[in-house]
Amino acid sequence: MIRITSIALAALIAVPAIASAHTIEDRKAIQAYKIEQGRKDGSITWREGIKLRGEQRKIERTETQMKDKGYLSKRDRRELSQMQNKAAKHIYAEKHDRWHRAWFLPRVGR
Repeated sequence: MIRITSIALAALIAVPAIASAHTIEDRKAIQAYKIEQGRKDGSITWREGIKLRGEQRKIERTETQMKDKGYLSKRDRRELSQMQNKAAKHIYAEKHDRWHRAWFLPRVGR
């Protein structure tokens, strides 16, 4: 009984750690998807979308510059992670502010 309990406890501890261990590429894809979904449902306006996609391009340029030496150091990964955390907060804020595209207007732009 103790063995089954300890295995179950270990599984419960391991699952959140695995789920939260997204790579840089995974997070970029998730954030791009969230921006696009916000554009589709109108919770992110055209201008907000431009700003958020610009922030994503800045992260991409920074990552490319960091990879020029052939690898990403721990410090580089931490800096990119912090940039992505800020971008995620900005996406959330733009999706949940009171600015929305009017339902009767067509979607404009990318």
